[in-house]
Amino acid sequence: TGHHSWGYGQDDGPSEWHKSYPIAQGNRQSPIDIVSARAVYDPNLKPLIISYESCTSLTISNNGHSVMVEFEDSDDKTAISGGPFENPFRLKQFHFHWGTKHSQGSEHTIDGKPFPCELHLVHWNARKYATFGEAASAPDGLAVVGVFLEIGKEHANMNRLTDAFYMVKFKGTKAQFRSFNPKCLLPLSLDYWTYLGSLTTPPLNESVTWIVLKEPIRISEKQLEKFRMLLFTSEEDKRVHMVNNFRPPQPLKGRVVRASFKA
Repeated sequence: TGHHSWGYGQDDGPSEWHKSYPIAQGNRQSPIDIVSARAVYDPNLKPLIISYESCTSLTISNNGHSVMVEFEDSDDKTAISGGPFENPFRLKQFHFHWGTKHSQGSEHTIDGKPFPCELHLVHWNARKYATFGEAASAPDGLAVVGVFLEIGKEHANMNRLTDAFYMVKFKGTKAQFRSFNPKCLLPLSLDYWTYLGSLTTPPLNESVTWIVLKEPIRISEKQLEKFRMLLFTSEEDKRVHMVNNFRPPQPLKGRVVRASFKA
């Protein structure tokens, strides 16, 4: 399969992806609706350990689907471990999904409720695989931490990010974005749900162990507005605002969602 063009519009959106990416109808697709009462508390799940101490962000970019910050990933210094994992997983990038209005935007939902925005921190299993690409096509290759964002008071650490958006307004733009530590975007509690799933964008590989944090973080209305000012389109195209860049929940197909905490 070459690079099919896909997006979030009427003709190229999530309901059409299966035509180019048949795995879209597979058995471990993401996102899902997490039904909290159905999640199974697993006392053997370890606490999640997030070591982002020597964090090495490199660039911020607009890939036409989201806004993304990429990291230096040549060693295990910026990694997550514990939780359901045997090996540490290295941080590769983070990006967001959001809506036009507060009633939608996140990919995962909790008991049917969406959030206005969801942050995804994408990590790969560098102990077992040589490259991110190799890991991305292996069933245990990736770990993605999902964090819900809700509207509340301003999130001070988010300003450095949203203040950089003017540099990556258009699709295909990239700017230097150094020494940003995403630890500042995590909630205080690292209680989580975990399940086996997939990338939520094409190629939709079923390679992701998902860690969805229970506690959301808050950002202001004004900060979320800055996300909605980004564009799906290049400088020469007719402008289309980047909004509703989320895939709706997919069927669970018998998967079990485990919880690291007692409900």
